[in-house]
Amino acid sequence: MSSWCAVYVDVGYLLASAATRVTGSSLRSSVEVDYPALVRRLVEQVETDSGLPVLRVNWYDSGSRPGGQPDHQQDLIGLLPRVKLRLGRLSYAGEQKGVDVRLGLDLALQGRARVADVVYLVSGDDDLTEAVEEAQGAGVQVRLLSVPGVTGTSHAVSKHLRRAADDELLVDAETIDLCVRSRALAPGLVPAPGESDDAADELVAADDSVVVLNPVDPDPTVDPSATAEPSTDEPGLPEPDVAAPETGETVPRSRPDGIPGPSPAVFGRLRASEVVLPEPLTPVAAAATEAGPGLWDAVAYAVVSSWCRTATPGSLAELRGAHPTVPGELDRALLLDLSSRSGAYDIDDAARHGVRDRFWHHVGRIRLT
Repeated sequence: MSSWCAVYVDVGYLLASAATRVTGSSLRSSVEVDYPALVRRLVEQVETDSGLPVLRVNWYDSGSRPGGQPDHQQDLIGLLPRVKLRLGRLSYAGEQKGVDVRLGLDLALQGRARVADVVYLVSGDDDLTEAVEEAQGAGVQVRLLSVPGVTGTSHAVSKHLRRAADDELLVDAETIDLCVRSRALAPGLVPAPGESDDAADELVAADDSVVVLNPVDPDPTVDPSATAEPSTDEPGLPEPDVAAPETGETVPRSRPDGIPGPSPAVFGRLRASEVVLPEPLTPVAAAATEAGPGLWDAVAYAVVSSWCRTATPGSLAELRGAHPTVPGELDRALLLDLSSRSGAYDIDDAARHGVRDRFWHHVGRIRLT
């Protein structure tokens, strides 16, 4: 009889923990994931650890479309070799429904059927403790595969689940760092004040990311009224102005002093404005070591900062219009991050209200550029 190992992945835990490692917040939308590479590296790790081939990777997530149907990305994940897509659904409040139940039932029932001799569980959910014990009762070895935090220790794993499992090992840190990346622009992609437009063009050509550009200030020594209407038929004259997308503003293709301006490729990636969170009133690192209000402020700032990286002026207006109700995804990130940083599984009402209050405080400090 062939021997196999199997992997059960709680995607909510995997991505929230990976996002925390990469961005400092568990906000799932703040990261982009190379799923084929992530699955491949997980399979390689468990096969090396167990010495057994992987029978299947069971992928548990909530369907992003109505009725628990998969979205395009989840469809692609389900087509990966040896990946079984197991979907719950999203409630009207944006909460996952049925995901943990599916995972627990599969782990217990497939454990009894001995479909695999060694099971790797990528989760930290306390609710799966009993399912782990059921599988162990059938002779299956259950090992936790935890996501490492920035300190190198496992992130957000229940004490009861850790105690019930036969063993615990960490996902290779290199796997997370290579396959999960922040949606924020790398600092080198945003032109510094005074940087030439030629350099900006080179940055755009090297990366498809959107680059926010500052319009070039006209030369104060040149009188605009004295500048004749340029013509492209005459050599040596600047090219005609162009209209920037989205804003409709006319921006010079070249400066009055003859220095070439942005190319059309730059305008194709130009955003009219972006959402920017100011620096924290107190250093986050210092506040994170404090109990109570200091920790609430640090957690709230990290979540708002992660959200700002992909937010638009429209989404900011929508968020502020929802006050005092924190949207479901952001509220879950606040409570999950507060729980993992404080080490408390149950968050009391004072802490819940406190971290939400600091969240709205920082939302009020967001500015547009």
